[in-house]
Amino acid sequence: MMKQALIKRLLCCAAIATVCVAPVVAQQMPFINIVTGEPLDLKSGKEEGRDTPAVKQFMQTGQNPYNEDKQALAKGKDIYNTSCSGCHGHLAEGKIGPALNHGNWHYELDEDKAMFEVIFGGATRQMGPQNEFLTQDEILHTMAWVRHLYTGKGEDATWLTEEQRKNFKPYKE
Repeated sequence: MMKQALIKRLLCCAAIATVCVAPVVAQQMPFINIVTGEPLDLKSGKEEGRDTPAVKQFMQTGQNPYNEDKQALAKGKDIYNTSCSGCHGHLAEGKIGPALNHGNWHYELDEDKAMFEVIFGGATRQMGPQNEFLTQDEILHTMAWVRHLYTGKGEDATWLTEEQRKNFKPYKE
């Protein structure tokens, strides 16, 4: 009898401990359509590429983990050259679409979250939503490449970590 009471107490304590130390599910930050101001439907567009570790991290922090990652940059360059350079230029210097390789953007793109919102949901003028053409992971790769093409001052590259800013050199081909 005493043994059963002890087992019940231990099971009860274990259940309480499990509830108390269970990981809290992280909340995803809100993403908005920069044209309409409405929430972006992140379930729209391509389904693949939504559950990569980089996308999961980005959805929680708004920081692109691919920034200055050499492997990611190579992939981002390929995606950018195929999907973006026709309008924004080979080095993001601008053509039909605006230049992206400096800090004088039409939208406030100092934060990775804002750049994602523009690419995923589109912008005014000729920039349509790219979520039907690129996966969320491909968008992050592309963003990393665009950031890499930046020709401005390192201290102005707010999307970089402190260490990345210290080692920053403007892009030159």
